[in-house]
Amino acid sequence: RRHIGFSSGDEMQEYVKSLVPAHAYYSTAYYRTPQAPTMGDKEWLGADLIFDLDADHIMRGSYEAMLERIKGEAEKLLDVLDNELGIDMRTIKLVFSGGRGYHVHVQELAFRDFEPAERRELVDYVCGTGISPSLLLHDWKPGRRGWHDRFRLVLTRYLQDLSTRPIKEVKAELSSLRGVGQVMAERFAGMIPELITLLNTNPSSILLRDQTVRTVFGALTSERESTLLPHIREAAVQADEPVTTDTRRLIRLPGSLHAKSGFKVVPMEVKELHDFDPLIDAVAFGEREVIIESEREYSFSLLGSSYDIPKGRLKVPEAVGVFLCCRGMAEIGGVLDHAS
Repeated sequence: RRHIGFSSGDEMQEYVKSLVPAHAYYSTAYYRTPQAPTMGDKEWLGADLIFDLDADHIMRGSYEAMLERIKGEAEKLLDVLDNELGIDMRTIKLVFSGGRGYHVHVQELAFRDFEPAERRELVDYVCGTGISPSLLLHDWKPGRRGWHDRFRLVLTRYLQDLSTRPIKEVKAELSSLRGVGQVMAERFAGMIPELITLLNTNPSSILLRDQTVRTVFGALTSERESTLLPHIREAAVQADEPVTTDTRRLIRLPGSLHAKSGFKVVPMEVKELHDFDPLIDAVAFGEREVIIESEREYSFSLLGSSYDIPKGRLKVPEAVGVFLCCRGMAEIGGVLDHAS
């Protein structure tokens, strides 16, 4: 159901309770008349700036590993918003999505009336979309933060790694790039110690060294086969860009349950993220035992305990049963009657 407005939070909660929906969303936009039946009649007034982080877009792995990875992305994003974009952390609302991600709501008034193109510029910066490595080096100045220094650090670590490897291996890696032959690769490898020093003292002079450096750096920062590119991507925040540019986005309602995990959608302060553990803090159900029919073997952690679930019929804590059923790996087979 859409195009619904409420006069108070209590009214909204009563409405949700009456429906018990599998998923609940709300609009991040502000409207003069939110309950109007058409979008044109609502009169858009602005929207929060939203960053959506989802582990599904980044990696594959165990549920625990994905939660840990996406928490790291959230911490990286908050650092960029705070230390590079100068956003007041008091205006940020952080929400665990209930699944495998976080929503970062920037409610600073200065961003509320940004159009999609302006929001695109912000998320492009955060995600490193369209950055020019050569310009980042050329325009570097001492004390300059942001992508200038991030790229310098990425390149330094990459060259330091190359310097520890056998020369034959380094030549093979570099000469696999278009425009870089064996002779050029060997010459570049011999210059690595000097280049590392320059990156720490005068990065803007590196591309002025000679054609070998310019050619190899150009290939490293543009060729699909380059082993440097994954490190550059890792330095960026891997946010879902279309969410940020959308000025009428529907997003999960804090306090509701996520139907694919059974976890709560948990709002929190920025300072609470460090100690937040979704496998404990977002669990809505408890220890009451239920019977499930497990479709396959599965191992995972929940509420501070590890579980090895065999295939078949068994008793588990309700929180475990709900999680497995929501994930499509089991069916509830009944509730134990402890009174009998």
